[in-house]
Amino acid sequence: MLQVRAYGDPEQWRFDWERSYARDEWLDQLPTTGGHAQLPPAKLEEVVAGIGAAVDAFGGSFTIRYTAVVVTAERKGAA
Repeated sequence: MLQVRAYGDPEQWRFDWERSYARDEWLDQLPTTGGHAQLPPAKLEEVVAGIGAAVDAFGGSFTIRYTAVVVTAERKGAA
């Protein structure tokens, strides 16, 4: 946005948050993230089992910290 002179100065907002996941909750959504949907079923099953074992070894749950960033800029000359 800074290099395109059609916009004013950008504004940025940052939102930090976290979410705790139980093992089964994480494993339910895992096949829909990243490249997991591209794996053959047998390989996906192996990956999910391995991740499940890792979460179990970690105590059965974990927390992920997220950051969402919003950047906006007004287009110059916009009505």
